[in-house]
Amino acid sequence: MLTQADLPEDIDALRALVLEQSRMLAEERAAAEVRVAELNVAKSEADAEIERLQSIIQAFMRHRFGSRSEQLDADQFQLGLEDVETALGHARAAREAVAPRSRSDQPRKTNRGSLPAHLERIEQIVDIDDKACPCCRGLLHQIGEDVAERLDVVPTIFCVLVTRRPRYGCRSCEGAIVQAPAPARIVEGGIPTEALIAQVLVSKYADHVPLYRQAQIYARQDIRLDRSTLADWVGRAAWYLRPLRDRTLEELRRSERLFADETTAPVLDPGRGRTKTGQLWAYARDDRPWGGAGPPMVAYVYAADRKAERPDIHLGDFAGILQVDGYGGYTALAKRRGQRSASHSAGPMFGANSMI
Repeated sequence: MLTQADLPEDIDALRALVLEQSRMLAEERAAAEVRVAELNVAKSEADAEIERLQSIIQAFMRHRFGSRSEQLDADQFQLGLEDVETALGHARAAREAVAPRSRSDQPRKTNRGSLPAHLERIEQIVDIDDKACPCCRGLLHQIGEDVAERLDVVPTIFCVLVTRRPRYGCRSCEGAIVQAPAPARIVEGGIPTEALIAQVLVSKYADHVPLYRQAQIYARQDIRLDRSTLADWVGRAAWYLRPLRDRTLEELRRSERLFADETTAPVLDPGRGRTKTGQLWAYARDDRPWGGAGPPMVAYVYAADRKAERPDIHLGDFAGILQVDGYGGYTALAKRRGQRSASHSAGPMFGANSMI
């Protein structure tokens, strides 16, 4: 604060002092307005976040205490948990940015398993620049080290596999030309390798990434592939994989016991503008718990409906024990199999008792 003794006698100096004070006040006012605007934005974001979290909590409460029709399915429940945990991570990062804590102050988190040993280890050394003692300038020697492992990832890298097939000719007889045959391809004359087609299949059927979204992902690396092209690859791969599916079912039919179950699957219904309900049947074998020698395996078979004859067609000549749920179609299956075994006197009865 200026006192009367601090004021200059000269008019020009006094005018300059007033202008400087006015400039400083204007800057402080502008900074205060910016800060108020930032606080208002932060408040609106916080209010929106609170409202979102409250809606998630209400959904969880309905899931826990509401009627059956209000309960969330497993996927919705997991999505809600992801939102809550994401919000917690955002809050932790904001708190640590304002008041970073020392390493000893940070709460110890449960390690959910060490990083797998089969992963490649790429080491980086974070060392000091000056290895002279700060006291006597003598040479420092290493007495230990701290080692920390973090999980890293290399994004999908596309490469071009160039195949060269040299041609050889004989200088004595010019008619002889020798060349190694071209490797077989899933798509004759096409650009994909088997690894790329496998990636497309896993993304579509295991990770539930539609083909048009995969095309968008590839386009980010300037790989232009139409959805129809990817669909053609999937169809060709399915044709090549069909013998493997048939061989798996054939092996399962020779088992002593099987587990069977079915679930609904939404299927596109072109022309109707919506999906229809199909059925995905699963037949599995796992004799390891009771010392079985056969390898565990499972086969999935799609059907357009849930008719009782579906498992009869899928299982073929299977005559062992089938463990199932309470679906009535299996009861009809057991009766047909029992009549068939009795009339032909071949193989064990298709057993039943909560196990068919």
